[in-house]
Amino acid sequence: MSNTRLMILGLVSQLQPVHGYDIRKELTSWNVESWANVQPGSIYHALRKMTEEGLLEEVDTEQVNNRPARTRYRMTRDGEAEYQTLLRKYWWEYREPVDPFLAAFSFLPSLPRAEAAGALRARARLLEGWSATYRDHDEEWSASKPPHVGWQFELTMLRCEAEARWCHDIAARIEAGEGLHVNELPEGAYGEAWRNSLRVEYGDPVDDEDE
Repeated sequence: MSNTRLMILGLVSQLQPVHGYDIRKELTSWNVESWANVQPGSIYHALRKMTEEGLLEEVDTEQVNNRPARTRYRMTRDGEAEYQTLLRKYWWEYREPVDPFLAAFSFLPSLPRAEAAGALRARARLLEGWSATYRDHDEEWSASKPPHVGWQFELTMLRCEAEARWCHDIAARIEAGEGLHVNELPEGAYGEAWRNSLRVEYGDPVDDEDE
């Protein structure tokens, strides 16, 4: 929700008074659902909620022909304070991205060696495709958007390229025989090895209970 609040408050600050429709249209054009986890369907709800909280206020509502009524919003003093707080909060802190791939990678040994390497190389190709798309549209974005928007895409592109190289590197290590995979061990051996490593690190839970 904080991302949604920041994006909406930032746009209202720059464009006020502004229709909710125009906020949704602009954020959708930024593809915010992919990199900021802001869902277009949540924008109107967030506008109403922030209005109830006193962060935004309605300026007027207009209806053209048979189109749905459109409300214009502007920032309140409390809204400006909230915007400045969120803005600086995210400038000065770092949060690791939440990626389901990392959860799956935690159980890498559950995949056969060939499948794991193939999946990593497929992921690398996907990331390389995204990077190429950013490069192909770089001039177009630079001409139509403020400079900092282009810099933002540059960061995304570099992240894609770095992860793609990592995927190729790990795939090569797996293919070379590094790491353990359950299908290469006697049945139950990997789980027993994992349990033994936990005993070394945390102690034997059975012994703890006996005490």
